[in-house]
Amino acid sequence: MDIEKIRTLIALMEESELVNLEISSDDEHVSLTRHYDAPVPTMMAAPAAGSAPAAPEAKPAGKSGSVETSPMVGVFYSAPSPNDPPFVKVGQKVQAGDTLGIIEAMKIMNPLEATQSGVIEEILVDNSEVVQFGQPVVRYKA
Repeated sequence: MDIEKIRTLIALMEESELVNLEISSDDEHVSLTRHYDAPVPTMMAAPAAGSAPAAPEAKPAGKSGSVETSPMVGVFYSAPSPNDPPFVKVGQKVQAGDTLGIIEAMKIMNPLEATQSGVIEEILVDNSEVVQFGQPVVRYKA
């Protein structure tokens, strides 16, 4: 593929704020992914006419303990397959190196491993939820 075509695709991604772009033809395949240091803005639905404005979602105060964050953008899976039990549950003790979940990125399943030992206090993302680079996934008890 011509480098000018790739530059055009990158410009298109920047103009439309796309995160992923994948194009295939008979003899060519290009996959581009943008990584952000800051959270990617999301579209929010406008409140229905006549409804009261929603209060901003409050984060619980006093949450302590370290977190495991996503090392990449992808889809988080809590179990190896839909019929299997999740890798970890709240209250479960884990050792460094234990698998906490899987993050699928570009059709590759990447294990999310614990970087420390501890007890799982909270699982911060749902199964099949898209996670961003650096997004907290699991919180350990302090």
